[in-house]
Amino acid sequence: MMDYKGYKAQIDFDNDAGIFVGAVINTRDGITFTGRSVDELRRAFREAVDDYLAMACDMAGNTEQPYSGKLAIRVNPMLHRAIATCAEREGKSVAAWVADQLTQATGINAVKAG
Repeated sequence: MMDYKGYKAQIDFDNDAGIFVGAVINTRDGITFTGRSVDELRRAFREAVDDYLAMACDMAGNTEQPYSGKLAIRVNPMLHRAIATCAEREGKSVAAWVADQLTQATGINAVKAG
Protein backbone atom coordinates (compact mmCIF):
# COMPACT_ATOMS: atom_id res chain seq x y z
CA MET A 1 0.00 0.00 0.00
CA MET A 2 1.26 3.46 -0.85
CA ASP A 3 0.11 6.75 0.68
CA TYR A 4 0.55 10.29 -0.68
CA LYS A 5 -1.33 13.45 0.35
CA GLY A 6 -4.04 11.32 1.95
CA TYR A 7 -4.60 9.20 -1.17
CA LYS A 8 -3.95 5.48 -0.75
CA ALA A 9 -3.01 3.15 -3.58
CA GLN A 10 -3.19 -0.60 -3.94
CA ILE A 11 -0.46 -2.14 -6.06
CA ASP A 12 -0.65 -5.25 -8.25
CA PHE A 13 1.88 -6.79 -10.61
CA ASP A 14 0.91 -7.54 -14.21
CA ASN A 15 3.07 -10.56 -14.95
CA ASP A 16 2.24 -10.58 -18.67
CA ALA A 17 3.26 -6.94 -19.16
CA GLY A 18 6.03 -7.06 -16.55
CA ILE A 19 4.88 -3.86 -14.80
CA PHE A 20 3.44 -2.76 -11.49
CA VAL A 21 -0.07 -1.37 -11.76
CA GLY A 22 -1.48 0.93 -9.10
CA ALA A 23 -4.92 2.34 -8.39
CA VAL A 24 -6.02 4.88 -5.79
CA ILE A 25 -8.56 3.08 -3.61
CA ASN A 26 -9.99 5.78 -1.35
CA THR A 27 -11.74 7.86 -3.99
CA ARG A 28 -14.38 7.07 -6.60
CA ASP A 29 -12.45 8.96 -9.28
CA GLY A 30 -10.30 6.63 -11.37
CA ILE A 31 -6.66 7.41 -10.61
CA THR A 32 -4.28 4.78 -11.95
CA PHE A 33 -0.57 4.60 -12.66
CA THR A 34 2.14 2.13 -13.67
CA GLY A 35 5.85 1.59 -13.24
CA ARG A 36 8.54 -0.96 -14.05
CA SER A 37 10.38 -0.48 -10.72
CA VAL A 38 9.37 0.53 -7.21
CA ASP A 39 11.00 3.95 -7.63
CA GLU A 40 9.25 4.49 -10.97
CA LEU A 41 5.95 3.37 -9.43
CA ARG A 42 6.33 5.81 -6.50
CA ARG A 43 7.10 8.65 -8.91
CA ALA A 44 4.13 7.76 -11.11
CA PHE A 45 1.80 7.62 -8.07
CA ARG A 46 2.87 11.05 -6.88
CA GLU A 47 2.57 12.49 -10.38
CA ALA A 48 -0.90 10.97 -10.81
CA VAL A 49 -2.14 12.48 -7.54
CA ASP A 50 -0.48 15.84 -8.25
CA ASP A 51 -1.99 15.90 -11.77
CA TYR A 52 -5.40 15.04 -10.31
CA LEU A 53 -5.15 17.86 -7.79
CA ALA A 54 -3.88 20.32 -10.43
CA MET A 55 -6.79 19.39 -12.68
CA ALA A 56 -9.12 20.07 -9.76
CA CYS A 57 -7.70 23.58 -9.42
CA ASP A 58 -8.44 24.16 -13.10
CA MET A 59 -11.98 22.87 -12.55
CA ALA A 60 -12.63 25.08 -9.50
CA GLY A 61 -11.68 22.44 -6.95
CA ASN A 62 -14.02 19.69 -8.07
CA THR A 63 -12.00 16.74 -6.81
CA GLU A 64 -13.27 14.07 -4.54
CA GLN A 65 -11.51 14.07 -1.21
CA PRO A 66 -9.99 10.73 -0.23
CA TYR A 67 -12.07 8.50 1.99
CA SER A 68 -10.66 8.36 5.51
CA GLY A 69 -11.68 4.79 6.21
CA LYS A 70 -13.61 5.90 9.29
CA LEU A 71 -17.34 5.31 9.40
CA ALA A 72 -19.58 6.38 12.29
CA ILE A 73 -23.01 4.78 12.48
CA ARG A 74 -25.86 4.74 14.96
CA VAL A 75 -27.84 1.58 15.68
CA ASN A 76 -30.47 0.72 18.25
CA PRO A 77 -29.17 -0.65 21.56
CA MET A 78 -30.47 -4.19 20.94
CA LEU A 79 -28.57 -4.40 17.65
CA HIS A 80 -25.47 -2.95 19.33
CA ARG A 81 -25.64 -5.67 22.00
CA ALA A 82 -26.08 -8.39 19.34
CA ILE A 83 -23.10 -7.06 17.37
CA ALA A 84 -20.95 -6.92 20.51
CA THR A 85 -21.96 -10.50 21.38
CA CYS A 86 -21.06 -11.75 17.89
CA ALA A 87 -17.74 -9.91 17.99
CA GLU A 88 -16.89 -11.32 21.42
CA ARG A 89 -17.81 -14.85 20.30
CA GLU A 90 -15.33 -14.50 17.40
CA GLY A 91 -12.65 -12.91 19.60
CA LYS A 92 -12.76 -9.61 17.69
CA SER A 93 -13.38 -5.99 18.52
CA VAL A 94 -16.75 -4.58 17.48
CA ALA A 95 -15.01 -2.44 14.82
CA ALA A 96 -13.13 -5.44 13.38
CA TRP A 97 -16.25 -7.59 13.35
CA VAL A 98 -18.34 -4.89 11.64
CA ALA A 99 -15.56 -4.29 9.08
CA ASP A 100 -15.47 -8.03 8.32
CA GLN A 101 -19.25 -8.11 7.88
CA LEU A 102 -19.21 -5.08 5.56
CA THR A 103 -16.36 -6.58 3.55
CA GLN A 104 -18.34 -9.79 3.15
CA ALA A 105 -21.55 -7.94 2.26
CA THR A 106 -19.93 -5.73 -0.39
CA GLY A 107 -17.62 -8.31 -1.89
CA ILE A 108 -14.76 -5.84 -1.57
CA ASN A 109 -11.47 -7.24 -0.31
CA ALA A 110 -10.71 -4.49 2.20
CA VAL A 111 -7.14 -3.36 2.69
CA LYS A 112 -6.15 -2.01 6.08
CA ALA A 113 -5.16 1.64 6.02
CA GLY A 114 -1.62 2.03 7.15
